[in-house]
Amino acid sequence: MRLASKLFLASSLVILVLVGVSILSLEAIDRLIAVNREITTRTMPALRLGASVRDGVLALARLEARALVLRDPQYAALWDERAVRTRDDLEALRAYVTAREATLLDEALAALDEYEDVVAEERQLAGAGARAAAVRLAERRGRALVERIGATLERLAEARHAAVLGAQADAARLEARTWAGVLAALGAALGLALVGTAVVSHRITRSLRALADATSAVEAGSFREPIPIGGRDEIGDLARSFNRMAARLRRMDETKQEFFARISHELRSPLTSVREAAHLLRDGVPGALNPKQARLVSIVEQSSDRLLNLVNQVLDLSRMRAGLLEVERRPVDLDRVVARALEELRPQADEAGVTLARERVGTDLSCIGDEERLVQVVVNLVVNGIRFTPRGGAVAVRLSDAGDHVALHVEDTGVGIPAVAVPSIFECYQQAHRGRGGTGLGLAIVRGLVEAHGGRVHVESEEGKGSRFTVMLPRGEGTR
Repeated sequence: MRLASKLFLASSLVILVLVGVSILSLEAIDRLIAVNREITTRTMPALRLGASVRDGVLALARLEARALVLRDPQYAALWDERAVRTRDDLEALRAYVTAREATLLDEALAALDEYEDVVAEERQLAGAGARAAAVRLAERRGRALVERIGATLERLAEARHAAVLGAQADAARLEARTWAGVLAALGAALGLALVGTAVVSHRITRSLRALADATSAVEAGSFREPIPIGGRDEIGDLARSFNRMAARLRRMDETKQEFFARISHELRSPLTSVREAAHLLRDGVPGALNPKQARLVSIVEQSSDRLLNLVNQVLDLSRMRAGLLEVERRPVDLDRVVARALEELRPQADEAGVTLARERVGTDLSCIGDEERLVQVVVNLVVNGIRFTPRGGAVAVRLSDAGDHVALHVEDTGVGIPAVAVPSIFECYQQAHRGRGGTGLGLAIVRGLVEAHGGRVHVESEEGKGSRFTVMLPRGEGTR
């Protein structure tokens, strides 16, 4: 899947969840509106009509009493008018009640019908002159029917109030469920967005980190195994292209090293012959030389020595890269190694005007290794210090007991190493200061020889104040 498709899929999932949240929210809002509509369009009119009916029944009772006591036909007419309005309100209330409430409404209507009949009978008695009987009928049956209608209407109001409370409770529960659903959906959307983003970001950054590490390794000249390819997106294509590039660089580097090794091997024999011939000429074997001839022979001898040394260094590097460098394993006194190296380099140091110093801390300074190779390590480090130390400066070699290791420090008071050059100073053909001689192979050989002994080497330097190279060599078994 392409990278754009992955990003689109992750975004689409988040959008789908948000759309789902929106749909749930709209449905919940619709249910809330329906509940509020039920309260507004049914419950409120029902309560209003119920209150009007109760007031009407009470008014009927008052008008009934006044008509009997005052014998005023106007009160009878008002009673009839009020009775019609009360009945109309009861009939109108039927449109807003439930089935259970309709039963109570029917009871109220039946009681109203009976009450109307009682009032009609009262009027007949009063018209016949039996006013006392009419009053007794009003006080007994009439009052009982009014109370019955009032009780029925009260129960109807209570039922309607209970319905209102139920609707409000339903609305509250619906609101709580709505909030819970919306928050849960939003949490799920947020979680999905975070998880999707984290997964895509992790895959992208992991692949880019692997590419960055591999690029740094290639920059340092370490052509390691191809990086794994985990997908067929753009990053996977980049990884495949990088692997092809690294493989080609590895082949080019191998070809270069093979070329140098072969050329060095082919040059070694004629250079050795040239050097030996120069030695014979210098010793006067073919005959005596005049001063000019002796000077030319000395130049040929020095040049052949430098070329032969360069060839030997290239061959050593080739063996190190191929893993064919022979290293003997025997007890070595590093103090003696340092003494040999300094004795060999003292004429060169005297010529450069540099003082050589030797120090030791501890009594046991031995390890398991190859004495000749370790002498080469010390020589390369000290030569490097002499080359970059101005006249009047000093190079100190210090050995110290570091427990399971022996520490070798080579410190000079020279020009130091620029900070930007320190990380690559042990790479092949790398020089911190051009124009001061050298081939850029000495420190690379030092690192290779030290690592072949199982040790490590690092440098501390400040430009203008000198450098200190530290070699940590493991003692090996049987040296303590």
